[in-house]
Amino acid sequence: MGVAPLVNTLLNLRLAGSAAAAAGPDDYRALVCLFFPGGMDSFNVLVPSGVSEHAEYATVRGDLALARSALLPINPSVSPGLDLGLHPSLGGIQTLFEEGKAAFVANVGTLVEPITASSQVWDESVRLPLGLFSHSDQIEQWQTSLPDLRTSRGWAGRAADLLHSLNPSQLVSMNISLAGTNYWQSGQDAVEYTVTDEGAVTLQGYDPAETSPWSLTPLRTKAINEQLGLTYEHVFTQAFQESKIRALDAYAQFNAATALTLPDSVIWPEGGFSRSMQMIARAIAGHEALGHKRQTFFVQYGGWDHHDEVLQNMAGQLTGLSSVLMAFYRCLEALGVANEVTLFSASDFGRTLTSNGAGSDHAWGGNHLVMGGAVNGRRIFGQYPSLYENNPLDVGRGRLVPTTSVDEYFAELALWFGVPKTDLPLVLPNIGTFFNTTGGSSPLGFLP
Repeated sequence: MGVAPLVNTLLNLRLAGSAAAAAGPDDYRALVCLFFPGGMDSFNVLVPSGVSEHAEYATVRGDLALARSALLPINPSVSPGLDLGLHPSLGGIQTLFEEGKAAFVANVGTLVEPITASSQVWDESVRLPLGLFSHSDQIEQWQTSLPDLRTSRGWAGRAADLLHSLNPSQLVSMNISLAGTNYWQSGQDAVEYTVTDEGAVTLQGYDPAETSPWSLTPLRTKAINEQLGLTYEHVFTQAFQESKIRALDAYAQFNAATALTLPDSVIWPEGGFSRSMQMIARAIAGHEALGHKRQTFFVQYGGWDHHDEVLQNMAGQLTGLSSVLMAFYRCLEALGVANEVTLFSASDFGRTLTSNGAGSDHAWGGNHLVMGGAVNGRRIFGQYPSLYENNPLDVGRGRLVPTTSVDEYFAELALWFGVPKTDLPLVLPNIGTFFNTTGGSSPLGFLP
């Protein structure tokens, strides 16, 4: 039944009208979701560096604490109320932050409704996200922004349902994934277009360009083309046939649009994550050939479930992360699209401030990165919490109640992407609990 989706005509008419008003003739925007599966220990990414605040941090973190002298200094343009530094492996991120091209959003997490103290968590009248501290539940809720419901529809998918008419060509979805199927890009009609770091994947043994007499590929290609030329009386058989034809056409369009050389002024690190980010850069560079004025990209950089050896594991992973993101941003600059692309991080949850004797465990609120030429950089948005043990936000072992909801975080991105403020509830149904969609302010302020 997947080839015959139910169409809500009234909704689609409204969406088309909203989309038509959202962009000018030359307007292009792309969102890149960088997901850290496993739950990043982000209070060792953005760390208190003042003498007294670092002492509190070191006390609660114990053997997980970074030395104050090792932290990379940052100089926010607006004081967040305390001095902060970055993990010593984040030299590239430090540079982008100081250039005003990156910012952090502090203590973000899934919330059904505002919670201001840990004591409220144990009040039975307070609604909590489903499956707190569970990988599978929190991955779903971070990507769907529906923390009290089970759903496979993500907020980028709902945004694509809203804005799809902005793209002159619909052959390749505006939602492009380098990490397979995901919740974030799945909508009512929109689905992700999954590619690898080498491009789109076609049928094995099918290649119209292959002419070698020593290969079986020309014979297979001829047979497949003859089969694709048939028509069928049964509606579902014919729909399946048409979906195969569209898939082959999409493959050809995507690979042709991305068959370009990235600027040689940028030196990319080695590794799979780097290759994925290079493919995203090529798809951005080829957006006109794809017929895209709106694109979303989903990519993962995994391995953050550090129940042991947090310090050792994070040091290596963050070095690779920082160098690739620096190369990616420099590539966007060289392509002339840095102001049109915003990258943001997401993860299952933060991690316990206290040590389990070898590492940290599943927690709740965490700190996240936003990066791009349009970002109001050199800022810390949201409220960076106090990190002493048993502080008012601590529900136990340094599991901190988020002070910024994922809805506020994502609303800022959705508005910049072109979702009209009045239509935010279509994309983020819970946003009205945290943000007045009829007012003149922005949810957080990190994007124009």
